[in-house]
Amino acid sequence: MTQTVTYESNNHIALITINRPQRLNAINEEVEIGLANAWRQFNESNDRVAIITGSGEKAFSVGKDLEYAAFPEYRRFVPGCDIEVRKPIIAAVSGWCIGGAITLVQMADLCVATETARFTYPEAKLGFAGGLIAGLVSRIPHKVAMELMLLGEEISAERAYQVGLVNKLTPPGEHIKGAMVYAERLAKNAPLVLEMLKTFGIRTMPKSPIEQVSQALREVDLVKDSADRHEGLQSFLDKREPKYQGK
Repeated sequence: MTQTVTYESNNHIALITINRPQRLNAINEEVEIGLANAWRQFNESNDRVAIITGSGEKAFSVGKDLEYAAFPEYRRFVPGCDIEVRKPIIAAVSGWCIGGAITLVQMADLCVATETARFTYPEAKLGFAGGLIAGLVSRIPHKVAMELMLLGEEISAERAYQVGLVNKLTPPGEHIKGAMVYAERLAKNAPLVLEMLKTFGIRTMPKSPIEQVSQALREVDLVKDSADRHEGLQSFLDKREPKYQGK
């Protein structure tokens, strides 16, 4: 991990933090790489639940860092796309949650937000969008999702709670504490059951085109990066029968 995205583990709970408070936790290349590495670390760890949050109280994240020229590939670091995460994830939101940062909340299983949190997706006004946000229509009411995506106007924490984007509201500064209440309960539950129910829930939910592509490419990458692929190429060069092991 880097200091741009930190990973803390305690009592089977991972706290993953976007740590760029001076830039309101805007997403640049370091954040992309850091989040992708964090989800991989979470998958390989003994942690049973993760909390994703932003440093400070002004913003969970304001989305793409406009000083970062490259267009973020959100599917590469948003859990459930290129990186499958079967364990529960809780988003803890304070302040602004803007643009692509909403997809982190969208793909989390639970969300705790402060009463002063604000959500907005201004991409239609700015002339760019990655498309992953489209999956929001299967997570909150369709008309509300379209309002958020197409109009680019602000939605309050109270409205986000009313439409189901947020599970619980807390006073300012207590979002992580509120998320920890959920996390501690989840960490005591049977991990295999949690993973099974999350997996079944995801399979039941309609997928956006970006999610579908990401999940297909995830399977392709398993083959591309496999030992069998290297064995196949090497056996061809050696002019011998390949000895595949299914891994």
